[in-house]
Amino acid sequence: MPKTIFVINPNSTQAVTDAFDEALNVLRVPGGPVIASLTLAEGPPGIQSQMDVEQVTLPLVRLVQSLDAKHGDAAGAYVVACFSDPGLHAVREATTKPVLGISECGVLTALTRGHRVGVIAILRQSIPRHGRMFGAMGLTQRVVAEVPLGMNVTDLIDTDRTRAGLLRAGQELRDIHLIDVVVLGCAGMAAHRAWLEQQLGIPVVEPTQAATSMAIGRTLLGW
Repeated sequence: MPKTIFVINPNSTQAVTDAFDEALNVLRVPGGPVIASLTLAEGPPGIQSQMDVEQVTLPLVRLVQSLDAKHGDAAGAYVVACFSDPGLHAVREATTKPVLGISECGVLTALTRGHRVGVIAILRQSIPRHGRMFGAMGLTQRVVAEVPLGMNVTDLIDTDRTRAGLLRAGQELRDIHLIDVVVLGCAGMAAHRAWLEQQLGIPVVEPTQAATSMAIGRTLLGW
């Protein structure tokens, strides 16, 4: 019986879940783990501040504990699908299954695709929070720049505005900061990865895909 990888959107905006769920279709292969995308109903519309991060931690823990209780060994791994990696370490304490955060996995994947990494954030106020995370990972010399879209999570449903912002930010990272690889700094940007990579001519990492692909590997290998 194939195991299930649960990919959890900690905000309550279903459009974000739908966007990354579609981007994960390429990883749904015969004989592989089932990939189930979930939305945390208690979450705010977007994880945009440290307060938002803190308020979803315990609900995420409770959700994972309930999934563990319901599915047992059939639950193969959990992915926290928000670029702030909210509740990551608390959830890891709450289960024996692998728990992966998309920020951590997205940046680690980017390190294998280029030396100078740049991130596209949704808001300017997200950048210090992300910077603390990169600092804790010891990667401040590799993650060299982050540029915001100036859009809320819920604004990402506007495809034209989102793509215009992504292109502007990506070109700034490439041409001014001389980065080699871009990481999309929000799960709600998932639908635009291939388009942006084609426009920029450099690798673009979608972090939910990165984290889920790692979860698949760990599930199949039994790590």
